[in-house]
Amino acid sequence: MSASAHVDGFARDRAPRREAWPDFVYALPQLRFPERLNCAVELLDRAVDERGWGERPALSSPTASLSYVELRERVDRIARVLVEDMGAVPGNRVLLRGCNTPTLAAIWLAVQKAGCIAVTSMPLLRARELAEIIDKAQVSHAFCETALLGELEAARARCPSLRALLTFADDAGENSALAARCAAKPAGFDAVDTAADDIALIAFTSGTTGVPKGAMHSHRDVMSVCACFPRSILEAGSDDVFCGPAPLAFTFGLGALLLFPLALGASALLLPQPSPALLLEAIARHRTTTLFATPTFYRQMLPLLAGRDVSSLRRCVAAGEPLPAATWRQWQEATGIRLIDGIGSTELLHIFISARAGEMRPGATGKPVPGYAAAVLDAAGRPVAPGVVGRLAVKGPTGCRYLDDPRQQAYVQGGWNITGDAYWIDADGYFHFAARTDDLIIAAGCNIGAPEIEDVLLSHPAVAECAVVGVPDAERGQALKACIVLRPGLEAGDALAAELQEHVRKQLAPFKAPRIVEFRDALPRTETGKLQRFRLREEAAG
Repeated sequence: MSASAHVDGFARDRAPRREAWPDFVYALPQLRFPERLNCAVELLDRAVDERGWGERPALSSPTASLSYVELRERVDRIARVLVEDMGAVPGNRVLLRGCNTPTLAAIWLAVQKAGCIAVTSMPLLRARELAEIIDKAQVSHAFCETALLGELEAARARCPSLRALLTFADDAGENSALAARCAAKPAGFDAVDTAADDIALIAFTSGTTGVPKGAMHSHRDVMSVCACFPRSILEAGSDDVFCGPAPLAFTFGLGALLLFPLALGASALLLPQPSPALLLEAIARHRTTTLFATPTFYRQMLPLLAGRDVSSLRRCVAAGEPLPAATWRQWQEATGIRLIDGIGSTELLHIFISARAGEMRPGATGKPVPGYAAAVLDAAGRPVAPGVVGRLAVKGPTGCRYLDDPRQQAYVQGGWNITGDAYWIDADGYFHFAARTDDLIIAAGCNIGAPEIEDVLLSHPAVAECAVVGVPDAERGQALKACIVLRPGLEAGDALAAELQEHVRKQLAPFKAPRIVEFRDALPRTETGKLQRFRLREEAAG
């Protein structure tokens, strides 16, 4: 390892012991980075100074647009403010709180150039949740969008580590405290000469289990994900326009809407609070070519497609939660586009199993992204036979390093990242999702994966959303319960519940039909759209 540039050694001191790390594999030539590496220099400075991309559009919003050279100028001024006015030193943790805008993206890059560590938070987090993150990461500096300041101020009162806070406005931002400080700064900033293994960000998991963890990623990790999925699977280029609803605080959104476009010389459209309807309008207006969204968001857009112009779309990526085959087929029928499925995790930073659109199979996630290896293991860590469900294990150029968390030993075993997903592999080497390992339902001695049943339920015309969980049952151990959100205009009742149960029986083994059908107005989800089954289980247990 090259000598760290971090003056503040907090992240280094609270990283897992080296023997608890996963195996890091840099097999591809494009993954062999130099020992001194700053991801903002690679993504931005080299784009302007070496690749000649300065005048290309980089980031835009409904009201603003920045070329690569304009983005660098803004980033450099923000970095000066962070260092010269706020007193940050390399290794300090900097909280970013805001909706998706070019300004938030510029702040993230400025934090990297200054050698600090970005801790980007979801806009909807409340004071209690923010305080947990600030305390866990010992955040010392923060940038906060003015409209979101209230909850952060409430959290700050109980967080003595947070000593400097500056507000910014939306993507125009002329009247913000940050804009005023930037206006007084000269152009240019010499990036900190960080080591490739210096930590660049701490990403907190979005809470599907209710207990967020901080995943640490280095400058090398950032550039590694840029060298894998977007180049081998997306096949995108400099003329592409990326967009999607995922927050930049979600590593899925960070890669899709900032890292990947900049690495390719492309541009990204950032939307502060996109609904399905607003996203479709933006796709038509800005001629978006590359869309990243969760399967839930694709399902929400489906009934709104009539009369919308999505002809500019070339590729659509679904990740963040399992993609049901029914959603895959419905999107292709409506748009002619084969969704690119993918699984990634906060712990590995981005997608590690997928397939090109032309090679994608409905119901299968895909194969390991070039640069990664994957296996399905039994409880003893041995590979299982094709068709047998086991634990998904992954290794490659990125991997899990939790910030001061004993759960590291559960996630990393034998050099593998054990993602918590139950998978099986078919005869052609495609990986198929069965369930989260903690979501497997054991009813009368049978292991049942909820997503399989949900996929069938979603194929019924009455069902807009659904979730299947196991609930306590004296006779069977667990009984299958389906929580159903109906499409608008439909009325819930016993007759429809029976119809849905029979719909499952016709396509799956009868014991997989839910014994209980509950109609609900909505399902509990994280801000990133991930289903929180644990809340449904807690309700049933209570």
